[in-house]
Amino acid sequence: MPYDNIDDLPKSVRNNLPKHAQEIFKEAFNNAWDEYKQPKDRKDDTSREETSFKVAWAAVKQTYHKYNSGNWGEDGD
Repeated sequence: MPYDNIDDLPKSVRNNLPKHAQEIFKEAFNNAWDEYKQPKDRKDDTSREETSFKVAWAAVKQTYHKYNSGNWGEDGD
């Protein structure tokens, strides 16, 4: 279930991440969705969706981090 735009992302993503981080999430999710289509391409028995979510969050965390307040910001903010 790739996402066409950031408005289609789950509420937990839309309500917590800044817009740029949402864009990163969407692109990473969609790329992983295509890349890990076949179960043999995944490291374990996780679903395609779960794998795509893991990849998307990892991509976001390359640029953003979660503060103790629960808010997300770019590294160096």
